Amino acid sequence: MNCIIIDDDLLSRKVLEGLVEKVDSLNLVGSYEGPVEAFKAFDLPDPIDLIFLDMEMPEMNGLDFINTLDEPPMIIIVSGQEKYAIESYEYDVVDYLLKPVALQRFFKAVNKAQAHYQERDSVSKYPDEIFIKKKNATLVRIRYDDILWVEALENYVTVNTFNDKFTIHCTMKTIENKLSMSKFKRVHRSYIVNISQIDYIEEGNVVVRTESGPKVIPIGKSYRDLLMDDLNMISK
Repeated sequence: MNCIIIDDDLLSRKVLEGLVEKVDSLNLVGSYEGPVEAFKAFDLPDPIDLIFLDMEMPEMNGLDFINTLDEPPMIIIVSGQEKYAIESYEYDVVDYLLKPVALQRFFKAVNKAQAHYQERDSVSKYPDEIFIKKKNATLVRIRYDDILWVEALENYVTVNTFNDKFTIHCTMKTIENKLSMSKFKRVHRSYIVNISQIDYIEEGNVVVRTESGPKVIPIGKSYRDLLMDDLNMISK
């Protein structure tokens, strides 16, 4: 897995670099003192699979950095503070490590990332569909083109299609990792929409046309610019 380190503390970066060197499955692409400097890593030919990310940095904190990424790779938070732990898991981070990081605890976090990485690789073999497991263990195949939007409901998400609605016990980040973000877009903390099913955008809302009428979906402030940048738009 190609990985990078983002931490404004030089000593912490050096410790993490030493830990990464001990893991054969990790390839350290870059080590950066801040998020702005780290953006250059995403211009490299090979994709970044994993980020070891500090939380408290002068330019922006770790969670703000994650929000700037259209398709975030896997994230392992490495912080000296416990207070961000609960909030960070809303971003579906792989793990949350407290400094100083013990070698055994580091290996455990990397193993979790490796399991996610292998799962993603197997999913990519079926790029135009997902399978949803129902309570009776039946697997239902759903084509991307049939999905209208995905909505978060506390600890569940609903996948809304033309003909049905499926409720799944998982996070929005898990669903994002299963979907192609070239076809779907996170427009709100609680909503992902199929770009091809957007009828129009007006007054801070995305409107998706359904058989029962228009579905109005709010656009979150932190997602608006990313959405507008990705639309094939012509101004009148």
